[in-house]
Amino acid sequence: MPENKAGVSVCGNELLVQGRLCRVARLDGDDFKFLDDPEAVLAEVRKTRLRIDLFTFLQGLPGAPTKYSYPMEWDNAAVLPVSTFENWWTKQIGFKARNKAKQAEKKGVTVREVPFDDELARGIWEIYNESPIRQGRLFPHYAKSFEAVREMSATFLESSVFIGAFEGNKLIGFIKLTIDDSRTQAGIMHIISMLAHRDKAPTNALVAQAVRSCADRNIPNLVYAKFAYGKKVQSSLSDFKERNGFQRVDIPRYYVPLTPLGKLALSLGLHRHITDRLPDSFAAKLRDLRSAWYQRKFGLKPETL
Repeated sequence: MPENKAGVSVCGNELLVQGRLCRVARLDGDDFKFLDDPEAVLAEVRKTRLRIDLFTFLQGLPGAPTKYSYPMEWDNAAVLPVSTFENWWTKQIGFKARNKAKQAEKKGVTVREVPFDDELARGIWEIYNESPIRQGRLFPHYAKSFEAVREMSATFLESSVFIGAFEGNKLIGFIKLTIDDSRTQAGIMHIISMLAHRDKAPTNALVAQAVRSCADRNIPNLVYAKFAYGKKVQSSLSDFKERNGFQRVDIPRYYVPLTPLGKLALSLGLHRHITDRLPDSFAAKLRDLRSAWYQRKFGLKPETL
């Protein structure tokens, strides 16, 4: 049964409300957009007719110290401080990351910022439909229609930059960068490359262009989602981020109960995903079993970064 979702506009902010029993609200794209005045938003949230038990929001960079007195837990982000492209290239990354980025160029991959249009959306759609499995998990955008992919990719267009990796005229990978309202950080909303072209290291070339795009716009922080997910502290993805100069930054995530049910859910930890409540060794074993099952079922090779 799909999770119940609803949307509401409050103080010019679009909120998503999710959950069946406990209804949790957050900013639409709350890893990329941040609240300047959470108390004003909370005052309006309390007036809405839509039932909301718990409101959560993430503090923008820098992570510490905490700005607000609401209940909070530490979240984290993979952050690359950006000054100039040259500084990143010579001082923030090692030879392996540089060689990978050079490898893309040597094998004919070109990388550039591109406008969002039907041509780009179709290229994204083709990448999404290459494989049903990504990073050992079912890929949620596989087999979506072109129209659905275009609509999904067109969010936050006014504050987003698209970067494409091309072999000739064919899109083989892309990044969507979304810039926050204060222009102090650009978040990688999505980065993906075709598995058939991974020998050309397009993902490394895309990260290099993302750094250049931030430096050109004087945006001091490039954020590549989380550094660690739940209790999964180390992975091939976190290793890739570290090789490319990203560092873990702990950031407060605030939780504000708005109903007795919300207060109870927060006190019992029911706001966390079930996998975050499992012992680390057991969760790791489940991930390995899942990945092996999908590889056998679909005849896939393990992905490398």
